[in-house]
Amino acid sequence: MVVVGSGGGPDETNLSGYLIKPYEAAWDDGIIALEAGTLPPISRTYQLLTRSRYTEGSGYGALRHIMKCNPNIFGERPPEEDPASFTPLTVYSNVKCFLLTHAHLDHIGSLVMAAGTLGGSRKRIYGSPQTLRDLETVFSGRVWPKLATYDEDNPSFRLVYHALHADGKYSVIFPNISVRVMTISHGNNDSGPYDGSCFFVRHDPTRHEFIFFGDVEPDSVAVQPNNITVWRAAAPKIPHDLSTIFIECSYQAGRPDDVLWGHLSPDHLVQELITLATEVVIARNSKSRTGLRPRKRQRKNSMPPEALYGALEGLKVYIMHCKDMFLTERPINHVIGDQCRERLVPHKLGVELLTADQGMNIVI
Repeated sequence: MVVVGSGGGPDETNLSGYLIKPYEAAWDDGIIALEAGTLPPISRTYQLLTRSRYTEGSGYGALRHIMKCNPNIFGERPPEEDPASFTPLTVYSNVKCFLLTHAHLDHIGSLVMAAGTLGGSRKRIYGSPQTLRDLETVFSGRVWPKLATYDEDNPSFRLVYHALHADGKYSVIFPNISVRVMTISHGNNDSGPYDGSCFFVRHDPTRHEFIFFGDVEPDSVAVQPNNITVWRAAAPKIPHDLSTIFIECSYQAGRPDDVLWGHLSPDHLVQELITLATEVVIARNSKSRTGLRPRKRQRKNSMPPEALYGALEGLKVYIMHCKDMFLTERPINHVIGDQCRERLVPHKLGVELLTADQGMNIVI
């Protein structure tokens, strides 16, 4: 995975965008774009006002800056190749599909802006039916030209919608890669609960997978709690088949529940991980009792804290989508990461909590 952007706004130069491929494949063989939020252009005015690290001049996109800082982030290029021939446009021409958790602008902005100039083969846009319906309102001919279709046989469109249903099944989206989508809650709007998605992304040859959450609120405040369903699906697989989770933690500690706006803060993230640890222990206990007389599912509140010690050993959790209000000297995701780690210590779950930093190369 290459992290093109991992922030949650309002800094438009660092929004959700991740490029992934199977480890054994080359980047030139094809890429999955997981989210598409980071905007390519950066204005000179923005650079001057914020003294941004993007100081090379106007028009430098996030990926171009990353590639300039680390020319080999996509692997060493052939020595005879002209360096000028391998650009962000080259990378995005190798994208075979987009995988979107929901259609808020900080998750689709770069896809929309670049839709008319994407090179390479036709590209599918995968998402829940609701995500695609929302995206259709953007590619409507009014907000933006109509550049995507459901018609697989219409060659005049380079982007093709393909719905993923939360039916418990894995769908192949790329050679050796399958995805299961699950519904999560991202707060409420005037129409009621706003559903987003999380993905179980599986490498089919090894059956190893990771979870990637879209924007999500804690079950403790959700009108329709869905995270528990995700944790129960994940628990039997941790850590041997599932050892990495990407999950948002948008706000610093202390933010009141009524202004979370469908997001997590450190205290809520820790509580979600405690719930996951509880489900892992229940799953392991159930497995060890195979062949014995079944017993009632243990209530979460009845499990003593020490029973969870080490339950998440071998699991890495990357936090992302941290909202930078430009009030801290250190990167906001590092501040929030420290707050999460501090609150995790007493629980001794054994989880390794990390931050997804822009420009990072992650082997899952």
